[in-house]
Amino acid sequence: MTYEVQQYTFCEGWVNTWQVHHEDGTIAPETFATVEEAQAALDEFFAEIADEIAAGQRPADNGYDREEFRIVAGGAS
Repeated sequence: MTYEVQQYTFCEGWVNTWQVHHEDGTIAPETFATVEEAQAALDEFFAEIADEIAAGQRPADNGYDREEFRIVAGGAS
């Protein structure tokens, strides 16, 4: 079983917006082997956004709400 991070979008509802770009030029949805790996990636994402805001690289009102994201089982493998 795999897990994915999904984001709630206005037009499509809950979707996996995270992608992996492979060396051969293909793109695939990012998935994780465990829920813990998915949670760690999501936590890292929010930490990077907070760092960008703190460094002035991103306006304070240009972040994300954690409620817009969820981790679900059964993502594409």
